[in-house]
Amino acid sequence: MFFIGIDISADDFAASIFTSVEHPFISEDSIANTPSGFDVFSCWLQAHGVNTKNCTICMEATGVYGESFCYWLIANNYKLAVEHPLNVKRAFSSKGHKTDKIDSQKIAEYAFRHYDKLKYWTPPIDIVEQMKVLLTTREQFVKQRTASTNALKALKRKEVQTPLANKLFTQTIDKLTKNIARIEKELQKLIDSNDFFKNTVKNLAAAPGVALLLASNFLVMTDGFTSEMATNPKKAAANLGICPYKHESGTSVYKKPKSKKSGPKRMRKLLHLATWSNKLYNSTFATYAAVKTSQGKTEKIISNNMCNKLLKVMCAFVRNGQPYVDNYVSKHPNFA
Repeated sequence: MFFIGIDISADDFAASIFTSVEHPFISEDSIANTPSGFDVFSCWLQAHGVNTKNCTICMEATGVYGESFCYWLIANNYKLAVEHPLNVKRAFSSKGHKTDKIDSQKIAEYAFRHYDKLKYWTPPIDIVEQMKVLLTTREQFVKQRTASTNALKALKRKEVQTPLANKLFTQTIDKLTKNIARIEKELQKLIDSNDFFKNTVKNLAAAPGVALLLASNFLVMTDGFTSEMATNPKKAAANLGICPYKHESGTSVYKKPKSKKSGPKRMRKLLHLATWSNKLYNSTFATYAAVKTSQGKTEKIISNNMCNKLLKVMCAFVRNGQPYVDNYVSKHPNFA
């Protein structure tokens, strides 16, 4: 079995072949990150007895730099694992030289040592990939609109007014608002093009506090409702960083359970906004918040708990495929 490590950049990539600790690395310093370079890589593997059936290729998640190569590898039937760079970094000492060649060797050795834990890459669904880009673009436009709005407010408070600056900022804000509306319309169009997405998002959007934006981000986060996070609220909470973790050892080490706040920031922000909206306008969440407040719980704990409750509701919709029922009460199977 051969393990190939890839350290990729915008222009080229380094590759290393690893079989076991008794055998030295076989490395190639620089291969062009182009379709012709991919063919050179394939010939290089074949020259060393590597084929699609006896190898595992591993690379770090580097965004758009490695996207074309990933699609090419899958199209040519290679088994590909894409790992988080932090996982590879933590597996090795930070001492010593750092070059593309050495990094590719570390990635190859990482694949060998963690073979049973590798996460194999599959091409994302086209609709999901388009929605991901649209949601990211919308987030950037919203930030730009907020910055322009704040700047315009500051300009209008100045004693000496500059009409041209005020006019340009107003036009920019109007243009961004129209673009945001166009993005939301396109999001809905993409969702409606898939019956499963359409029905699931419709069920999600009927829940209190959940609208198109939160439902769309949940769809993207769960790879089109295909990952385990779509139906397992504990997995989803851990990925979003709203799951409290214990920190204790013996009798001398103890800290209060704390959420790590890692993972998709946009999804976590929308979930918190939805729960605070529910606290104001939904009787069930408002009652729950009032009870927890009377028990002396802090605002952060109450918000985190309500996020987890809403996440459980969303996962239940995806798992059961049923619409939202107001004042629903679950029954234990033993008493059904």
